[in-house]
Amino acid sequence: MRRPLHLLLGAALSLAALGLTAPPSASASTPPDNVVAAASGSQPYASYWYPNSILNWDPATDPDARFNRSRVPLRPRVSDPALKANANARAGEGKVVSLVSFAPTSNNPSQGSADANYYAFGHWQYVDKLVFWGGSAGEGLILAPNPTVVDAAHRNGVKVYGTVFFPPTAYGGQLQWVRDFTQKSGGRYPVADKLAQVAQHYGFDGWFVNQETAGGDAALATEVRNTMRYARSLGPVEFMWYDAMTESGSVSWQNALTSANDAFLQEGAQRTSDSVFLNFNWSASGLNSSRTLARGLGRGEYELFSGIDTESNGYGTSVDWNALFPAGQPHTTSLGLYRPEWTWKSAADRADATAREARYWVGANGDPSDTTTTSSWKGLAQYVAESSPVTAKPFVTHFDAGQGDFYHSGGTRVSGAAWNNLSLQDVPPTYRWLVTSTGTKLKPSIDYTDAYEGGSALRLTGTLDAVNTVRLYQTKLPVAADTKLSVVVKTPAAGPTRLKAAVSFTDAPTTFTTLDLGATTGTGWEHKTLDLSAYAGKTVAQLGLETTGTTSSYDIKVGRIALYDGAVDAPSAPTAPTVLGTTDTGGASKSLRLGWTASASGEVHHYEVYRRNADGGRTFLGATPNDSYFVPKLDRAGTETSTTLDVEAVSTEFGRSPAASTTVTWSATTESNLALNRPATASGQCNASEAPAKAVNGSVSGGNADKWCATTSAKWLEVDLGSSRPLNRFVVKHAAAGGESASWNTRDFRVEVRDSTTAAWTTAVTVSGNTAATTTHPVALSARYVRLVVTAPTQTTDPAARIYEFEAWGT
Repeated sequence: MRRPLHLLLGAALSLAALGLTAPPSASASTPPDNVVAAASGSQPYASYWYPNSILNWDPATDPDARFNRSRVPLRPRVSDPALKANANARAGEGKVVSLVSFAPTSNNPSQGSADANYYAFGHWQYVDKLVFWGGSAGEGLILAPNPTVVDAAHRNGVKVYGTVFFPPTAYGGQLQWVRDFTQKSGGRYPVADKLAQVAQHYGFDGWFVNQETAGGDAALATEVRNTMRYARSLGPVEFMWYDAMTESGSVSWQNALTSANDAFLQEGAQRTSDSVFLNFNWSASGLNSSRTLARGLGRGEYELFSGIDTESNGYGTSVDWNALFPAGQPHTTSLGLYRPEWTWKSAADRADATAREARYWVGANGDPSDTTTTSSWKGLAQYVAESSPVTAKPFVTHFDAGQGDFYHSGGTRVSGAAWNNLSLQDVPPTYRWLVTSTGTKLKPSIDYTDAYEGGSALRLTGTLDAVNTVRLYQTKLPVAADTKLSVVVKTPAAGPTRLKAAVSFTDAPTTFTTLDLGATTGTGWEHKTLDLSAYAGKTVAQLGLETTGTTSSYDIKVGRIALYDGAVDAPSAPTAPTVLGTTDTGGASKSLRLGWTASASGEVHHYEVYRRNADGGRTFLGATPNDSYFVPKLDRAGTETSTTLDVEAVSTEFGRSPAASTTVTWSATTESNLALNRPATASGQCNASEAPAKAVNGSVSGGNADKWCATTSAKWLEVDLGSSRPLNRFVVKHAAAGGESASWNTRDFRVEVRDSTTAAWTTAVTVSGNTAATTTHPVALSARYVRLVVTAPTQTTDPAARIYEFEAWGT
């Protein structure tokens, strides 16, 4: 049954969300270029392709590939039914897959960015798989997840899939792309070879295949199945199939597992995919019949994920929960969540996003044990028991959310810049938040105003009038004779913490043993290290905190909880740090790519990158578990001729290696925008106020008239630099940079150069398929005349070129 239009838009990833309002005119056999050749110091992005262009991908020649690798292995998880927060929740039954769009398909930074406003998901305990959702006809159909998401997910025991998306014809889908996907070469399926290679090289787990392009036949549907089976045979790579294309080749959403689509799960003795995402219009009878059919095929009902679309209404979405998760009975199938990042995208600010996220996952009361509400949306904690990856030592958390307004190291501020980087996110608490008390309950929260490591800490506040037990982590951690439990705390004033570490063991998992943390001597961060040798041979089942005493305004911050054996280990230093390349980003700053050889010994959690300052201090530039890192901005300090960069390894116990160093050299000359206020001519202009001079006036903030606009059949803008000058990059600021619709950003264009009016133009830059508001194009050349030629002015059929600035940077 065909879905209503609003569901079609949801499941098809509406192009408007990506700045596209109409399908492009790209050739099916020759898809548009979506990547400009990267200079050695430019921003690396997550990878995306068309079926034919992925055939040319080689990690040895892709300059961004090194920066897109996840280095965090998938952690095993535990889910003890005796420790579930909610009595109604069930462990080991229905699973959850979450389809999340963290950013547009194109221009998605590989390793985080200098912006704290990011969907830093923190309820991994309810999710089993995450699909890195994206893809569009105008950008690329095959999207690999960026490594930050994979790192965070794997640290929490969650598998990650990339997306293969064939859009409906109405949204630019072309059947030739499906045929390209299934092309054969002898006994091989070349695109499948690449899908397996990408997943294995980048370190993620599989692919979600969404084939919604109409016009196929049974033979094509068979080849789609053969392609997935072939890729699975290359292993390890998994596939999740979306309920759209049927075995006849037509696109007909079944909203169930039926005889029309079951071969995409299992065909006789052949396993086609690892799971199926059922379309949103399912019914109780359809789920029951799906379960029966899956079992008949020798597969389990929990390999079926019944979809719900929360992109528009979040926890206001109507769902027949009783059909999916019937009270007091086994779950019927698993659950598929489409676009849960609604909690962030719909929020007014960080506090609002936190509240919406809590309501979505644990219910209106912010307590996974109490999901009572008049709303039909109880929260996922009502149905699914928490899972925990805290199954091996060492275990260390700083309650770092993977984003922040500053960065701290050992309680000292080493950067005041905003950031996001999920590679640095700690395992979030299993229970958010689970507090028991005979009196007033304290309020736990993630505090973004302070941190011991990273950008946040745990904070407990409120009226303390009785014992409070705060359950934080479900664990499976064996205690040895030298095991220690370390807690780092901060109080507003010196004095008693009124805080104890709370530990339960597997022989009595719900009974806590407490160890007093004593008093503080000041108002800074203080370490409290507890000896657990008396419990050697036991296994820790839960880690938490307990408060005692009374006060009207209790306030304490917890910056670290760590459980480890012996002394804190430090890894060996990384070696051979190398500046792989730099790109001037204006005035006295550079972006740069760094690489190094991983530490030869010790278990490394991540590497940190610093710049040395003239006063002997250091400034934090970023961190990654990888052996390479992109620094988006390194500022020159005064007239320094070089800057020393340090790279140090941080162990899984947060011991630190000695620093390894390298140097960035600064030129004696300072670059500038050589096109600024230079004579400009053009093919035409929309009106007198949108002349070519507006594109070289250095401003994008003067309103809609602060641009060059042209509707001529040929559209070009030429600037005379006055003399031949060395150039290192061009910057083009399109419609959205001036506040206009992203659908009017220039799609296809090129930059040409020459030294005299009689010389032929030489193409320096070619761009196809752009959607970004500002584009940067590194070059190494000299020229007097530079020209921007617009060949596709917008993402739509709108004929006007809109250029807010055309910059030529050089010396």
